[in-house]
Amino acid sequence: MPAETHVEQGPIGRDEILNIVRDRLADILEIEPSTITEGQSFVDDLDADSLALIELVEGLEEELSDRTVGFRIDDEDLEDLKTVRDAVDYVHDRAKSS
Repeated sequence: MPAETHVEQGPIGRDEILNIVRDRLADILEIEPSTITEGQSFVDDLDADSLALIELVEGLEEELSDRTVGFRIDDEDLEDLKTVRDAVDYVHDRAKSS
């Protein structure tokens, strides 16, 4: 029987999700994670274009699929994610319900 490739972990916390979003966004936008706050708008404050947001979604799905089986951000939900807080709340709600 093969060994498990990942350790079962408890529900992912909101602070951890914020850190993941910050880290991924900082990599994509080439800025410091510490400069990203929850109240910032992706477009207005961070100058993130649609391609950057798609990269963020792909990065979050990749990172969180190990923790939350089948985690996905639906394309129709993407347009509702305007701020860092929106993304964190969305991921947190989805991670809890799976």
